[in-house]
Amino acid sequence: MWNKSAIAALLAGLVTLSGCTTMADLAGADTQSLNVMSTKAFNETVAKAQANRTLDTSSSTYRRVNAIFLRMKPYADQMNQTGTAFDWKLAVLKSDVINAYVAPGGKVVFYTAIVEKLNLTDNEIAAIMGHEMIHALEEHSKSKIGAQALTNIAVGIGQSYAAGAGSNIGSALELGSVIGVGLPYSRSLESRADVGGLMLMARAGYDPRAAVTLWEKMAKFDGAQGASFLSTHPANSKRIEDMRKNLPAAQQLYNARAK
Repeated sequence: MWNKSAIAALLAGLVTLSGCTTMADLAGADTQSLNVMSTKAFNETVAKAQANRTLDTSSSTYRRVNAIFLRMKPYADQMNQTGTAFDWKLAVLKSDVINAYVAPGGKVVFYTAIVEKLNLTDNEIAAIMGHEMIHALEEHSKSKIGAQALTNIAVGIGQSYAAGAGSNIGSALELGSVIGVGLPYSRSLESRADVGGLMLMARAGYDPRAAVTLWEKMAKFDGAQGASFLSTHPANSKRIEDMRKNLPAAQQLYNARAK
């Protein structure tokens, strides 16, 4: 059994060398393994939705979201630096919950309410789609799993380093972190997804100014209904501020594509 000082020294070395993603790799949550597990989880979600008749494959909402997904996918592939090609998939679920998420390897899930209750334009849908695609492309689930493993080891769970990492990662995956729900992303990762998604939507020809109006709508809805779209995310006011700050760069990409 390792004492806390030894564990702390090991963690310091790990973080210095390569950070949380390497920790995830060491614990068996490498890119390929995560993508395989997320595909299984996604397929189970789709099968369950089919059984419950909540899988949307024909409504106007589905057609709009799917068209945006297909249009943005090639640009997302161009940005893929994981070394593994993504098998992008989309599921639109009939639900009153305002949410969307992505699983590793490009498995995107939209709930109809986020489009219908907020009365989103296609450009605003693209802002959400870009955000989710960046989570997958930058492997934020992997970073979060690695960070969770480091945290669990750092507090000392009374196991050896190897056993502790493996058991904690396994538990995290069993709890659903593989699809980015069990372990919510940190605010810094959310901010990265916001900015990256802004650039991605602009590259695909969607007006990046819609990212601002999206979060203005979300802020208005939150004020009336309470927190939505994952309460662990940054404050809507901060997101709007960041979007406006990065809008000139995104606008240049958008204008260049329009020429």
